[in-house]
Amino acid sequence: MAQKSRFRPSARPAAKKSSAPPRGKKPTLSERERSTRPLREDLVLQACLEAYALVRHEGRLSDRALDFTLRRKANLYSSERRAVAERVYALLRRQRTVDFLLGRAHPRFDALDATRQDVLRLATSRVLHGEPLADVARTSSLAPSDVSALNALPQAAAALEALPEKKRFPIAASLPDFLAERFLALYGPDAARAAEAMNERAPLTVRANLLKEDRDALAKRLAAEEVESKATPLSPMGLHLETRLNVFSLTSFREGFVEIQDEGSQLLGMLVDAPPTRVVDACAGAGGKTLQLAAQMKNRGDLHALDIDERRLDDLKKRARRAGVHNVRAQLIPAEGPEVDSALEALVGKADRVLVDAPCSGTGTFRRKPDARYRLTPQDLEQHVARQKLLLERFSRMVKPGGRLIYGTCSVLREENEAVIEDFLSRHPEYTVRPVAELLGAELGAKVGPGPYLRLAPHSHGTDGFFGAVLVRAK
Repeated sequence: MAQKSRFRPSARPAAKKSSAPPRGKKPTLSERERSTRPLREDLVLQACLEAYALVRHEGRLSDRALDFTLRRKANLYSSERRAVAERVYALLRRQRTVDFLLGRAHPRFDALDATRQDVLRLATSRVLHGEPLADVARTSSLAPSDVSALNALPQAAAALEALPEKKRFPIAASLPDFLAERFLALYGPDAARAAEAMNERAPLTVRANLLKEDRDALAKRLAAEEVESKATPLSPMGLHLETRLNVFSLTSFREGFVEIQDEGSQLLGMLVDAPPTRVVDACAGAGGKTLQLAAQMKNRGDLHALDIDERRLDDLKKRARRAGVHNVRAQLIPAEGPEVDSALEALVGKADRVLVDAPCSGTGTFRRKPDARYRLTPQDLEQHVARQKLLLERFSRMVKPGGRLIYGTCSVLREENEAVIEDFLSRHPEYTVRPVAELLGAELGAKVGPGPYLRLAPHSHGTDGFFGAVLVRAK
């Protein structure tokens, strides 16, 4: 099937990927044998169907659905478990495209039972991702009429190509109509490339814990654990892991030398430029950026990590202990109401830096959370924007004269980013924007692009989509 690049991610077929040894140790002979055996396609298909059904028919989050399914499939080889995850994620990224093609390639697709539809969806996704049609047909338990539908996919793809741009783009990009409209407005001629990059598999990226050692030392440490890596092109502390594996099983992870963190997230953390005085991470979550800020502060000063979720703060405390971080003060705060002001009163006007990494639509993370695009509605987006404005207003009170307020999201949408900053500045003339290139330096600033804000995207930077703004309060 000859598709144009917008229909086919660059990821290689899951079935052909090699398996990394678990737990960071040298594989035994039996483990090597298991990792090189052909996939037991019947078991892989069954696990894919179970995980996919949990996501699309029961509404579970993709990562939790896969974790739930794979925990019950203890008999799967590591290569098979990886194939299940990659095939389910690949289908979720291309869901709308796949359904359009099957609706035209199979005359009775809508009338088929749910399981047979899902088998066809998984098979079609594998073809779109470059697997030979004959191999897919042979290993997917397809009826003859379903094999005929796979053979008709090129004609269905041609029908999609023939649609007018406004109708074609949402289907080819596998985006809801309202998000497709925003992508077209935001990226213009680059919209197809941007959507294509959002539908590729994200790299596995980690950050060196600079409290313990630098990136080069970490790369050598990982190599000793038989993990290949390469330096991230933008972040000076990041590594892309070339070996696909469970990072949590590595000795380097258990001993606190490494944290999983996208390169874009690392750059947002760099904008804080946290001094060893008083810094606030206002939406700390499980603490990925908190630990990065602690390293910037060299474990000195007071780093206040605030969140409304006690479980995430408990995770942060565990991660801080593993990383050797001692300057974090985790604080559970109310989600809303007058109690919030009381909980934050002691920090009003006291912080040199306040990071508001605001909850958002997550449109920049569709590579990692492909099902999120189908859950998001225009009403959800409006609620996100309202909350972002509220949070920025609330936590700006903590910034002392001459201090900095850093706002960030993992969204690419303008209404969650520039529009929120413009709204805030219209009501706070005491704040001015500091261009991010001044903080990142001339060389890195040139790489992230022009403009006063940090705006990252997979197609232009290879990172997740991130936005960052630095606002300075007048003295």
